[in-house]
Amino acid sequence: MMRRRAVLGGIAAGLATPALGNANWPHDRITIVTSLPAGSTVDVVSRIIGDHFTQIWGRPVIVDNRGGANGIIACEIVARARPDGLTLLGTSAMTHAANPALYDRLPYDPIRDFMAIGRFSRASPFALMVNRGLGTPTLRDFIARLKREPGRHNFGAGTVPARIASELFKQEAGVEIEHVGYRGNQQAFPDLLEGRISMMSVDVVGAKPLVERGTVDSLVQTDAPRHPSLPGIPTYEEAGLPGFRFTTWSGFYVPAATPPDIVARLGEGMQAALDDPDTRAKLDAAGALRGPRFTPAEFQDFTAREMEHWGRIIRQAGIRLQ
Repeated sequence: MMRRRAVLGGIAAGLATPALGNANWPHDRITIVTSLPAGSTVDVVSRIIGDHFTQIWGRPVIVDNRGGANGIIACEIVARARPDGLTLLGTSAMTHAANPALYDRLPYDPIRDFMAIGRFSRASPFALMVNRGLGTPTLRDFIARLKREPGRHNFGAGTVPARIASELFKQEAGVEIEHVGYRGNQQAFPDLLEGRISMMSVDVVGAKPLVERGTVDSLVQTDAPRHPSLPGIPTYEEAGLPGFRFTTWSGFYVPAATPPDIVARLGEGMQAALDDPDTRAKLDAAGALRGPRFTPAEFQDFTAREMEHWGRIIRQAGIRLQ
């Protein structure tokens, strides 16, 4: 009986899905549902790549911003969409690496409900900044002071990724430093400058103004090689903390049942966009740091590894959201 149901289910799925090898795909407009609001890097990059999709396939591309609830709304919409390759999810690591560990229950599964298309942005590593009054110009100096003064220091974070980055530092350095929450990273900057908090880990784009003004000591960035925006900050390996690797990233996904040939065409279209000089120039101007190229299968495997990496940090730190 169960085998008969499985066969019938497969037939029904086949009837609901466009035939494989459909030469007319895309037969209608493409919609990219983003997990972040208008003006975010994910939104801007989705529009840039969507414009190239229109050039190569001759179909309009609509960007539908569904920010909120840490991207859960957008993920649920795309997970339930018709798997015909015409509805894409443009999202960040938040939805596919962090949320599974942050929430007890999610209305989607990042691996089971989605098929990866490709990563379009490595986004930013994080810069660890400390108050200059501490007199700790290197990471080794800062770690040594934290160990001499356990329980006397704290770190600020105004976003979940910023907190996760600092929690990873805490775990890898083996130090005691307490979290202080803020509504946004920028709201914490005055307290960092005035010494009410000792440390922050902020994406390099957000950290750049403080670093360039020389008002903080910038000890390490959480990726290698050095980010071109802040080439003076040593990488986690150069600073002597090899486990302190942490980056955000962004990419496209489609519903899991999307036919493989359509997934392949979307992957090829995305790579064509990333190879186009005009598109690359627009991505660079938007601050979307391009990382290594991934095929859909490679990006799917990468997503699973990152979900485990972020999840381990979150679970060890005991971070939970309702």
